Amino acid sequence: MTLSLYIARRFLGMVGRVFLIFFAILMLVDMIEQLRRFSGAGIGLSDAAVLSLMNVPETLYRILPLIIIMAAIAMFLGLARSSELVVVRAAGRSGLRFLLTPLIVAVALGALTVALFNPLVAATSKAYDARRAALSQGGGSVLSVADTGLWLRQGSEDGQTVIQAARANLDGTELYGVTFLGFDANGLPTSRTEAESARLTLGAWELTGLKRWDLTAPNPELTAVQEPGPATLPSDLTAERIRDSFGTPSAIAFWDLPGYIDDLEQAGFSARAYRLWFQMELAQPLLMVAMVLVAAGFTMRHVRFGGTGKMVLYAMLAGFGIFFLRNFAQALGDSGQIPVAVAAWTPPVAAVLLSLSLLLHLEDG
Repeated sequence: MTLSLYIARRFLGMVGRVFLIFFAILMLVDMIEQLRRFSGAGIGLSDAAVLSLMNVPETLYRILPLIIIMAAIAMFLGLARSSELVVVRAAGRSGLRFLLTPLIVAVALGALTVALFNPLVAATSKAYDARRAALSQGGGSVLSVADTGLWLRQGSEDGQTVIQAARANLDGTELYGVTFLGFDANGLPTSRTEAESARLTLGAWELTGLKRWDLTAPNPELTAVQEPGPATLPSDLTAERIRDSFGTPSAIAFWDLPGYIDDLEQAGFSARAYRLWFQMELAQPLLMVAMVLVAAGFTMRHVRFGGTGKMVLYAMLAGFGIFFLRNFAQALGDSGQIPVAVAAWTPPVAAVLLSLSLLLHLEDG
């Protein structure tokens, strides 16, 4: 028990040190990028630091598997150089049994990052997007999906129009059961239009089965006009703007993903990317285990055997290979080339099996 606690403390300490090193490097690089990007907005060093604090967590979260494998390599090398691995083996503990503690710590770290760090990253990503939109004088996201349906926003010189629809096609260019609420430059409602369907064309919505109300009249109901034929409503939206407004699945907290996926599918959108991200988050602890096993397979050996530099290089290359294989599988899953479960679980499962076979060969072969 004492040895297990010692190994767990060493591993956690190394993970913390590597994490802080990457955090410091990314903060410095990102602050320079924020100062360059928003130089026209006149931001200072403190503003750039705040923006970086909101932006860096997402990058750190994405490279956590690489941080884990670097920490594991550093820990095993430290134990080998101090001959602690030799002492552990001389005491009768096999290498596989010795690995049990780092693997348990890796699973715990994976679970904690998904349960706690993931929602933090989602919150900081949303805050960064809002701050960036304000500094760049942009309008931010024009789309939102909720259990009440799909919500869009479009603007013009005269004011804003809020659009609510019960359903939509996959790219949001055809809406059904749609309501348009017009607001003037002061934010006061001016008009309401309901339509059976609306199709986005170049510079306008083409409406069918519509009814209009003038909300500036004393009694708007008396001004209601029903038009069965097609009509148009000016719009500055495009299919590209609507698609880009979805953002990335990482901007949705892990605990909110199931509800968001249901809302997307009820609104008529494809939730494949979000389902894939959810499965990848569930597989995160297994990916952490794979990284520890890969590091152990190449570096859990005595330094007197020589070739330590080559072994570290091989371990790093294997870790980067798993990382990029995971990203490649994610791209295939997003495009529908392979099933979601296969894209999310195959890279970590394959990495665990291959690294276990290497360890068994070294330990018992």
